[in-house]
Amino acid sequence: MQYSMGIDAGGTYTDAVIIRDSDGEIIDSVKARTTYPNLLTGIQNALDGLDQEYLKDVKLVSVSTTLSTNTILEDTGYPVALIMAGDYVIPENHSVDNYLIVEGGHGPNGEELRKLDIDSVGEFVLRNKDKVSAFAISSYFSIRNPEHELEIKELIKELTGLPCVCGHELSQDLGAYNRGITAYLNAQLIPITDHFIETIIAEMERRNIKARLLMLKCDGSVVGIDEAKEKPIESIFSGPAASLVGAAYLSKAKTCAVIDVGGTSTDVSMIENELPELCEEGAVVGGWQTKVKAIRMETSAMGGDSHIWIKNQKPNIGPRRVIPICVAATKYPSILEKLKTARVPSRMLLSDNIQPTKFFIRSGKEPTSELSPSEKEIFERIGDEPVSINGIFLDKLPSPAFLNSLIKKRLIQAIGFTPTDALHVLGDYTEWNTEASNIAATILSRMTHQSKMEFCQEVKNEVAKNMAIYLMSYLLRNVEPEDIRKVIEGDFHTKFKLDIPVVLLGGPVRAYVEDVRALIDADVILPEHSEVGNAAGALVGKGIKRIEILIKNVRKKSKISNIVFAMGQRKIFQTHPEALEYADKLGRELVLGYMKEAGLDAEDVRIEVTRNDITMHGDSLPLETKLIFVGIGTPKRDV
Repeated sequence: MQYSMGIDAGGTYTDAVIIRDSDGEIIDSVKARTTYPNLLTGIQNALDGLDQEYLKDVKLVSVSTTLSTNTILEDTGYPVALIMAGDYVIPENHSVDNYLIVEGGHGPNGEELRKLDIDSVGEFVLRNKDKVSAFAISSYFSIRNPEHELEIKELIKELTGLPCVCGHELSQDLGAYNRGITAYLNAQLIPITDHFIETIIAEMERRNIKARLLMLKCDGSVVGIDEAKEKPIESIFSGPAASLVGAAYLSKAKTCAVIDVGGTSTDVSMIENELPELCEEGAVVGGWQTKVKAIRMETSAMGGDSHIWIKNQKPNIGPRRVIPICVAATKYPSILEKLKTARVPSRMLLSDNIQPTKFFIRSGKEPTSELSPSEKEIFERIGDEPVSINGIFLDKLPSPAFLNSLIKKRLIQAIGFTPTDALHVLGDYTEWNTEASNIAATILSRMTHQSKMEFCQEVKNEVAKNMAIYLMSYLLRNVEPEDIRKVIEGDFHTKFKLDIPVVLLGGPVRAYVEDVRALIDADVILPEHSEVGNAAGALVGKGIKRIEILIKNVRKKSKISNIVFAMGQRKIFQTHPEALEYADKLGRELVLGYMKEAGLDAEDVRIEVTRNDITMHGDSLPLETKLIFVGIGTPKRDV
């Protein structure tokens, strides 16, 4: 018997599943807490929880991870220098630390506008070769002619031997600056992703797992491991992509909307006819606008681990994520006594960090930069056992700003009451320490003048409403969530009706099924194994390759040329039919070649071609023809 394994290293949990190849059934699964800063420990814990007998017969492993996303959000990527050739306009609020703009670049038809100032490039490279780990390169209209990018890349290789990333290698979309940013971020991620993948490979070897290794991309497709190393930027948001693909697989729905309730956030996305809906503008991560094609999703900062805190006698949910009290109490039993003797701070001092049910603990990460005297004093008072706000500040006036600083630097972690704790009190989900959740709920409910059960039910209702609001916000583009909230909360004798199924994913999401059904009129599906849908998605993602080829009708005086632009290539034909025939053949060859190189089944590939023409009135030939080839294949299950 032969099996495949999927692994998703998410923000809160690391999930793993084993699927039997003969019938696609999930035969084993496990959830383990994600470990920071070393994701490998969480992955090892997940694999340890699987039936070890299956592992020796696993022939395909596919992973998804938050590593790239978190690296960009936390600004912990490796140092990179960006070189741009052409008339670049840099936004005032840009965050690129080290860059150079030189003369060069091409025009929209691939013609050279200015000669490349290669001497200035060489001087810049020599000044920075010992300060950076890689170079990123972008030139004007490199998607129509990449000669200048390739010339710069060749010089850098000759002078330094360091990795180089070109904008045209990552995107064929217009927007030279954003292609440069995409290359810049990709270069930052290469060493980190390479280390992560090599660590996974070493772990597979240690366990004697002889299997093909793939990674899920943020468009919901899988990619061969060599390309994953070269283009790590394409793995941003692979977690939500895994949820989407996994939900469709588990529910057997070719078209559906998906609500994925994670620890940090709730993500909504959609798949139609087995293809994820993509954000055409490119993914935005950490304020960076990239040219990476990612799934379109609507995200709210409310998840199972969102902190619930009291201010003005009202509960607030999030946006910060904390370790749920019920989870912390299983590892630190001392937290029970500390909760029983907790003091309620003055109402004037209450904030998200100053709460009677909030505790702090070291993350295990050591300071890598100088701490201020106040930060150092607070850090030294937080140890390996949870400490309350009173334990940290003793008789001093609390200074939450320094706590925030230590949290942002990931030196300490917070523990607090969460929606997951509320579900423990209500009896809807009892995976962890219910006693700790009940004690904390009693304290907080008194601060809101409610009973413990009323308080927890209010929290649960708000989470369910949040799910429904962001689902409708996704489907009703350009309608603000607050406007949708008015409809959902109002007494209008009507509610939203959907003509596609809605699939729920996440650990305790089964507790919200009836609540969501009460808010919207839809076929709400809770598939079997919904708690590990992300790991299933990491494994069952198809091989999808999108190739765009542009044919431009260029007229100079009485001469007409048909120029084909494709993947850095540029070829001229006399007639449009000749160009069209060549483009169609090339597009199909590029799709099939990609499938073969990525270790996908090139013999079972479905290729769909879309043609868009731009014509002028009275003109028989189109000014432009864009051909979009979408190839869909399946990963090979043999090594």
